[in-house]
Amino acid sequence: MEQDVPLLTDPTIVDARLQRLSALDRVAGQLVFTDISKAQKLLAEQQELLREYPQPDFQLNFHINTALVENQLYNYNLAEIHFRLALEILGERGNVRQFAETYIDYAGTLLNLEQMDRAKLYLNQADRYLKNFPDDQLKARYICREGYLQLKNSNYPKALQLFHESKRRLEKLEKDLSLKDYYFITLIESGLGTVHAQNNNPEKSIEAYEEVVKLCEKIGMRSRLSWHYLNVGNGYMTTQDYENASRYFKNAIKVVDDVNQQARAIAFANLGYCYLQKGQQKEALELFSKAYPLFKEKRDKNLANIEWWRAKIFEEDRKKRALKYYFKALEHAKKAPDYKLISVILKDIASLYANELDYKNAYDYQVLYDQAVQRYLYEVKDSEIRELEIKYNAERKEKEAEMFKLQASGLQLKALRAQMNPHFVFNALNSVQNFITSNDGTLAAKYLAQFAHLMRQSLEYSELEVISLEKEIEFLRDYLEINEKLRFENKLSYEIIVDEDIEEDIYGVPTMIIQPYVENAIEHGIRPKKNGLITVKFSSKDENTILCVVEDDGVGRERVKILQDNNPSYKDHRSLGTKITQERLEILLKDKGNEEKAVSIIDLKDELTGEPLGTRVEILIPIVEIQMK
Repeated sequence: MEQDVPLLTDPTIVDARLQRLSALDRVAGQLVFTDISKAQKLLAEQQELLREYPQPDFQLNFHINTALVENQLYNYNLAEIHFRLALEILGERGNVRQFAETYIDYAGTLLNLEQMDRAKLYLNQADRYLKNFPDDQLKARYICREGYLQLKNSNYPKALQLFHESKRRLEKLEKDLSLKDYYFITLIESGLGTVHAQNNNPEKSIEAYEEVVKLCEKIGMRSRLSWHYLNVGNGYMTTQDYENASRYFKNAIKVVDDVNQQARAIAFANLGYCYLQKGQQKEALELFSKAYPLFKEKRDKNLANIEWWRAKIFEEDRKKRALKYYFKALEHAKKAPDYKLISVILKDIASLYANELDYKNAYDYQVLYDQAVQRYLYEVKDSEIRELEIKYNAERKEKEAEMFKLQASGLQLKALRAQMNPHFVFNALNSVQNFITSNDGTLAAKYLAQFAHLMRQSLEYSELEVISLEKEIEFLRDYLEINEKLRFENKLSYEIIVDEDIEEDIYGVPTMIIQPYVENAIEHGIRPKKNGLITVKFSSKDENTILCVVEDDGVGRERVKILQDNNPSYKDHRSLGTKITQERLEILLKDKGNEEKAVSIIDLKDELTGEPLGTRVEILIPIVEIQMK
């Protein structure tokens, strides 16, 4: 008799599998930074279980942890795929902190992919969340990523400032630091080391890189350790301390947890150079041979160095062989192309010919050397100009942003003064008075309180540049309800629709930005008709912009123009509020790099008869930071 196989729906089995998923999730999250190989095994097991028991929270962490692993294994494109899958899940169930943290991590991978604009976009998103919902831990990590963005753009002073600020913030959280925070500290120190190296300050560079090594060795973060050893060794090599340099290069070669062969190749080559400087030529040649096949990235530049160093070894007594290596080095340097390296190789070739009394070739290569030096100096100058342009453009954008804010603030005050046209105020109060005189005191008290609340909101918001979308919608709802009940006596209907993917309590929008367009719909569309429907719909256009559509089924703009021309009673409503609001929106959109038209007005007509069916106004609203007080 065959033994029964337990069904997968057996609660005992399901519970055990879920417990296993939970354990895998917890342990893998720790091993991501300390034991990549083991983390991969656990994530593979977790993936199999998730196929049988798809649990969104565990799926989210699986994709984030896998992305972090692939990023450390230099598989940046694969890491990006998993970050995107994580963001899809976050879109359905994520909280603010999860979004901010994932954006910060994703930006790191995008920086590794040299996609600076996209990295900046996601960092801006993270910053927006952190301004609305402060988190000291994530703020420090965000600033670190911003530092690397500036480093990639060669803005070393700004990068240095950001790295130090990030470091100070994390030091204040010393007792509450997580393993991931220590990982970010290694990033900060590495960034500082790079900035000091670029600023020709090898002593400070060595100091920063050694801090990285100490922390990685202490905690067991070994996935990038070969690079960290290499960086320290390069610092010592710059100061001609070949003993200490050799020690760190040997450590870089021994690391087995770092799968990147480029670091190992450079360590072999640089260790060979140290031996060359110490007169150990045989050992140097052996190390050059080991390095040669490992180079995959920047191959020509690195091979040019190896061939150049080989030539140095044979320069004294085997000049023909030395020339052979010099010419190989020159060929690789030209392919790179690296004019600094080209110039020093040409100078060595000219010197070798001069020592051999071959003055013609010596002269020819000296001329080529002079030309290469001029080209190199031109490149240096060009690079300096580009760096200055980057710094200038960054400063200019900051100043433009400040100017835009000042302009928008001025327009905001004008717009608020143009809010609440006299029609609305007069009719609302008149209706309340009618309720009082008709002895309906309950309704009078209710609507008077609602009207007072709306007026109080208007005054309160006049001090703010930004409010949450949730408050903007609440304000609109009060405004429309008072119009519906008091001014139009229930002959006006309205609906406000918000797409599910919009987080009303998180998104910030310019204060009372929609009310002037709703007011226009009432005055120009519904007022001449005496009744009608107004629909206000909010949807996401992109990560930085909300599309708001205000639509009415009124008489249409052409009919309104005729009424305004022939009936003086329709001339007293001015569209000043919408004009100022549009200017305000265009400034705020331009500040975010969006040159699109802020407001589009569409006349709705019957396709068969051409009769007007109303008006649709499409408004692009920039998502901005809520001012926390």
